[in-house]
Amino acid sequence: MRSNFLFTSESVSEGHPDKVADQISDAVVDLFLSRSPEARVACETMVTTNRVILAGEVNARGGPEPTNDEIEQAARETVKRIGYEQHGFHWQRAVFESHLHGQSADIAVGVDESGNKDEGAGDQGIMFGFACDETPELMPATLYYSHRLLEKMALDRHAGDAPFLEPDAKSQVTLAFEDGRPVRATALVVSTQHAKGYDQTKLRDYAKGVMADVLPRGWMPTDEDAIFVNPTGLFEIGGPDGDAGLTGRKIIVDTYGGAAPHGGGAFSGKDPTKVDRSAAYVARYLAKNIVAAGLATRCTIQLSYAIGVAEPLSLYVDTHGTGTVEETRIEALLPRLVRLTPKGIRTHLGLNKPIYQPTAAYGHFGRKPDGDMFGWEKTDLVEALKAELA
Repeated sequence: MRSNFLFTSESVSEGHPDKVADQISDAVVDLFLSRSPEARVACETMVTTNRVILAGEVNARGGPEPTNDEIEQAARETVKRIGYEQHGFHWQRAVFESHLHGQSADIAVGVDESGNKDEGAGDQGIMFGFACDETPELMPATLYYSHRLLEKMALDRHAGDAPFLEPDAKSQVTLAFEDGRPVRATALVVSTQHAKGYDQTKLRDYAKGVMADVLPRGWMPTDEDAIFVNPTGLFEIGGPDGDAGLTGRKIIVDTYGGAAPHGGGAFSGKDPTKVDRSAAYVARYLAKNIVAAGLATRCTIQLSYAIGVAEPLSLYVDTHGTGTVEETRIEALLPRLVRLTPKGIRTHLGLNKPIYQPTAAYGHFGRKPDGDMFGWEKTDLVEALKAELA
């Protein structure tokens, strides 16, 4: 790994069209899981000018299946919470269509438990988890601060402290690394939708204030030309009215900002039998605990699965030359601490609950564990890892 370099990550706000779609899809997941913890959901959402379209496969698995009206209400409430009351996209006036239908029996027979057969993975695929010590949350610093910029702006908007802001926004943070550590920002970008006719100089001053509040002291670029606020000028037409949104198009924003590999699978709209989601969560959980235990300063974990097969096909640990013990020892220990089957993961992390909509904006990782929420961010394996390996 290079010692001195620049690295960049981006984020998008809760009002970005793709994130609107992700949040609606996860609202549907939560609705079904609130009726049955064994519900199966694969919900895709498309949003465009005053239109919300759902498609996918569902199975209430013994619980009362939500009605189309209830699904529509969940979608509209999501759009309302985000704050869309615009002429081109309004929570109340948008046309709603649902094309959800029953889950394929061919998939169900491979996934469901039966007799001596354990629950199988809902699909094949590879999943990655990552952690590093660049921030207290053990996340890449470029992505962490990209998220925090937009999260602060959204909090100001919802609180009424920045009424000129509209929901759609993007950020980008470039940091300089010296001796492998982030030391300052060399470029910052914020593009945000705003009220019609709002003064761009005032908007720039506001955005610079947010940047200064969010970044560590001394990290702001000294060159004004390295700070970009709405570099195209006006940003009045935005959200799904300005650009269609689809579930699952912001997988790098959702994970590690490009600082780690990605297996390709999206998270939102999927119940936790889908290893695209649950195995990525447990991989993050394991990587974070390894770094938190002091066994490495950077850790990448890969898992792989075959559809209908319970046990993972492979487990790979890479500590990028920062580890204090051999990776093979870690690989041998992890399956003893957490059973890495779909059911084992869901049980260990408590994933069969309606906990997913809050994950669908500002990252699935690097969040604070809170009750049932973000259980994969806990560091409760640290002592066991130290006892066996330190």
